[in-house]
Amino acid sequence: MTKIEGRLLIALAAVLIHLMLAGTGVAEVVDRIVAEVNNDIITLSELQNMAKTVETQAGVKPKGLEEKKMQREMLEALIDRKLAKAEAKRRGIVVADKEVNEAMARFKQQNNISDDETFAKGLAQAGLSLKEFKQQLADQMTQERLLVVVVGTKVSVSDTEVRRLYDQQYKKGGTQVHIVTLRMPFPPGATEAQKEEIKQKAETILNAVKRGESLTEAAGKFSLRPSDVGFVAQSDLEPRLAEYLGNLKPKEVAPVLTQEGIQLMQVVGRRSGEARPFEEAAPQIRRILQQQKMEKHFAEWVKTLREKAHVKIML
Repeated sequence: MTKIEGRLLIALAAVLIHLMLAGTGVAEVVDRIVAEVNNDIITLSELQNMAKTVETQAGVKPKGLEEKKMQREMLEALIDRKLAKAEAKRRGIVVADKEVNEAMARFKQQNNISDDETFAKGLAQAGLSLKEFKQQLADQMTQERLLVVVVGTKVSVSDTEVRRLYDQQYKKGGTQVHIVTLRMPFPPGATEAQKEEIKQKAETILNAVKRGESLTEAAGKFSLRPSDVGFVAQSDLEPRLAEYLGNLKPKEVAPVLTQEGIQLMQVVGRRSGEARPFEEAAPQIRRILQQQKMEKHFAEWVKTLREKAHVKIML
């Protein structure tokens, strides 16, 4: 599996697996057109599905002006996606059914989905058919390939840039902690009752982990997804947090209460923080910088498509 395919599967898991684990129905809506993009359209249901995935990852549903702002941002993203998809088609970029099926099989394996019936049921609960899921998968794979075609040869990373990032993030020694976090933010202007509800969810997840469930399984019941921070130098952490995490056993989960909400933190493991030699870390650093530059250039390139396109927004 290529690096890009790996990133794609991770992104799809973030977008879909929470909805599949939520076990809640999707309210029926009357669909309508919210935007025209050249000869294509964007429907209200497309926009709502995309907004739902963002809400799922954030753990809260925005209201009022914040909800309208998010809807508009999501609509702009969908317009860019439509333009990129049309350009990929014009350039003859295609993804074979076999490739999509292979990517879907990897997705199921990585997310411990054991059989087709469970998979289909989860998709249905998320308001998706198998056909729609495969189409989303094919669209994202197509866009990744378009990214490589459009900007892959135009991006270069200098040795100076690699060295700078190495000095900033890879050169430090000392103890390193592998951290997984689960953000559970309070809604904007949350009442005490709303805060208490979040705290109760956190307590339920903590108890489930103590009973032997993984953090991912326990969080998934509330449509939440932990974030793997990776190894972090202990010296980079706030001293009190470093001491707090230092008392945790491997795999143990503990809560951190802030003004913004609750963050569950899990120490997966620790390792000696001996700095990796520059020669060893340089290839990885170069790939990271290259991907960042490619995505930035791609976003700028899509803007040029937007300038030439007929776009009419009816939201």
